[in-house]
Formats: sequence, structure tokens, C-alpha cells
Amino acid sequence: MGPAPLRRPAVAGRFYPSDPNELTREIDEHLRAIPSAEGRIEDAKACVAPHAGYMYSGSVAGAVYRRLPPARSFVILGPNHYGRGAPLAIISRGEWLTPLGRVTVDAELAEAIRSHCTELVEDAHAHEAEHSLEVQIPFLQRAVGEFSFVPIVIFGVEYATLAALGHAIVSASRQLGRNVLVVASSDMNHYEPDGITRLKDRKAIDRILDLDPEGLYRVVQRERISMCGIEPAVAMLHAAKELNAREARLEKYATSADAGGEASAVVGYAGLIIR
Repeated sequence: MGPAPLRRPAVAGRFYPSDPNELTREIDEHLRAIPSAEGRIEDAKACVAPHAGYMYSGSVAGAVYRRLPPARSFVILGPNHYGRGAPLAIISRGEWLTPLGRVTVDAELAEAIRSHCTELVEDAHAHEAEHSLEVQIPFLQRAVGEFSFVPIVIFGVEYATLAALGHAIVSASRQLGRNVLVVASSDMNHYEPDGITRLKDRKAIDRILDLDPEGLYRVVQRERISMCGIEPAVAMLHAAKELNAREARLEKYATSADAGGEASAVVGYAGLIIR
């Protein structure tokens, strides 16, 4: 086995600052943006966080990450926007680089998940240009400190496979005796007027709040909600339910219009925590 591979940033300087000091300032502002006496949710099992440029969705991401407990193993599930590589693509070893430093892939957890989900394929190519996981990592670096994670991107898989992936994550965590937190990276409805997007997104958010993966999957299809991370969210909900999650809460919702974007064609962002 050769040296551990290093995944370099694909969207630093575009989705978020490439300068470490500027990036730290921006993330810390988002983490402090909502005055609240509430602290971390120590029994959090999963979350949904957006993955747009920080100027648009950073405040929603910050509302989630400021509540997560520290010192965790994470599984980060994201959509494969470009359809490159395997439909269910994992990286099982190495490090990911951000302007804030390197983060290690949890090789032991990754291999355990693969052993429980045969559809997972080792495929670094699927991750090379994909931003949906990358933008989560600097927030975790600032909010929880030291951590390791398993990166998985998803494109065009069936509902049953998403359920199997959620089950595999739980089976692997129990096999290793780990407390694993699952992050589903997703933006909500895309490029419709602000009012329409808010109505559509509420229908999807309500299904997440009900811990209803099948209902979420169906409402997104039926209502034509262009939620790009529907597959990660469904797999996450299956895992959370198997981990005996009892409730979900919406930490913050916004659209790109709230950050000054054009109201006639917005993207929605929802930040939720499942416990």
C-alpha cells in the first residue's frame, strides 16, 4: 500500500475563502450569528446542512454546526452533482486538505461501512471536483475541533440502496463501538421564485421533522422539489431512525434572497438536527 492519498480543495477561493485567517473569521461569524442561550446538543445523531457558497448558506450551516457535540466520528453524505464515477462512491483512506489544515479519513470506519454495503465503490474520481462534502469540513474544523470522517457521494441510486446505506452506517458504528454522527449535505429547492421555493421546501422539511425518509422521498418526487441532497437525506434518516432518533428540529431556514440574491430565482437552505 502506497502513501495515503491527499484530496486537495476544489472550491477554496470560490465557495469559501482560501486564506486561512479570512476563512476562520467568516466561519466564526456564522457560528455566532444567532444569539442563543442554547448549547450543544450532546445526543445529536445526524443533521442536514447546506453546501452553497458561504455568503449564501453559511449562516444556516453555522446554526447547525454550533449545536453539534465535539470529538466525534462523522459520516458525511453528499450529492454527486456532476455524476462522475460510481453512483455510491467512498474514499476509505487518506486525508482531506482545507485552508485550515488536514483532516483524516476514518479508514477503520470506512472499511466497516463498505463491508456492510456492497454497493459502495472506492472511487476518488467521484470526489475530485465535488463541493458538497468539502464545504462542510471547515465548519467542522472550527466547531468541533479534532475529528475524522468518512466521505460518501451519491448519484442516481434507488431508494432501497439508500436504506441499505443507512443500515450499513449504523451496523459499522455498532461493530466498532463508535458514536457516529451522520451529516447529510443538501441544498433545498433551486431557481424558482422565493415564495414558491419556501412553500415547496416546507413540504420537504416537514417530512424530515417527522423522521419519515419514505415520505421525504415521495414528496420531493411528487412536488418536483429540486432538493439536490435528497439521496443523502434519505440515507441519513434511515440511519438516524435505526439509532433510535426521537425528534428533529429546524435550526434555521433561509433562501439566497435573504443574502441579497435575486428573489425571482432562489435556492433554499435548511439546517436541521436529528436527536
